Amino acid sequence: MGHPLLDLTNKTAVVIGGTSGIGLALARGLAQAGANVVATGRREELVKKVAAEIVALGRRSLAQACDVTDNTSVERLLQSACKEFRSVQILVNCAGRTKKMPTLDFPESEWNAIIETNLTGTLRACRVFGRHMVQQGYGRIVNIASISSLVSLYQVAAYSASKAAVASLTKSLAIEWAPSGVCVNALVPGVFRTDLNAGLLDGTDRGKEFLLRTPMRRFGKVEELVGATVFLASDAASYVTGHLLVVDGGMLCSGVNQ
Repeated sequence: MGHPLLDLTNKTAVVIGGTSGIGLALARGLAQAGANVVATGRREELVKKVAAEIVALGRRSLAQACDVTDNTSVERLLQSACKEFRSVQILVNCAGRTKKMPTLDFPESEWNAIIETNLTGTLRACRVFGRHMVQQGYGRIVNIASISSLVSLYQVAAYSASKAAVASLTKSLAIEWAPSGVCVNALVPGVFRTDLNAGLLDGTDRGKEFLLRTPMRRFGKVEELVGATVFLASDAASYVTGHLLVVDGGMLCSGVNQ
C-alpha cells in the first residue's frame, strides 16, 4: 500500500485536455492513484476512448467533450460531473496549444488563439470548478505551466507569454482561495516529447540544444509527471499552495554542463 495521504480513492478528478500527451498520462496516473477520472477534450471519440480506459483501470469515469474556449461547455462539464459523482475535488488544466514562428511575423489571430486556450481557458476552468470547490471548502487545482514560464524559448513568444501568465494566475488564485481549503499549484514541465512538439525536437538543432541544457541528457517521459501531480492533487499537499513544481531533469538549474 502507498502512503494514505497520497491515496485518491473516492476523489473525483477532472482533467481538461486529458485525451492526449501530458493530460492523458496524468488522467491515467490519477486513476491508478485511486481517483475517479473525467478526462475531457474537444474530440468526442477521444473522450470516449479515454473514459473506457479509466473504467478498465477499475475506476468510474464520464465521457463528455469540453472546449475551454466556451464557458458554457465548461459549466456543463461541472454539472455532469456533479450529477455523476456528487462533487469534484481535483481539477487538472492541460488544454494547450503552441506555434513556433518569429514574433515579427506572428499573426495576431494566432497570438489571440494561444492566449485564449492556454491562459483564458485555464482561467475559465479554474473559475467554474473553483467556485464549486470554494463552496464545498476543499479542492486541488493543478495548472500546467512550462519551463517557458520562467526562461525564454526561441520563437514561441505567444506560448511563453501565456505560460508565464498561467504561473502568475496560479499564484493569484492560490492566495484568494487558500482560506477556503482550495490549493492551487502548477506543474512546470521541462522538455517532454509529445505528439505536439515531436517535430520541433526530433533530430533538430533545437532538440540537441535542449539535451545539452538538460543535465539528465534526455527528454522527460510524460509518465514522469504523474508523481508530482498525484502529490499536488492529494491530501499530502494540504499546506502547499501557489507553488510551481518543476519537473525538468535539471534544466532550470543548469549553467555549464561539461
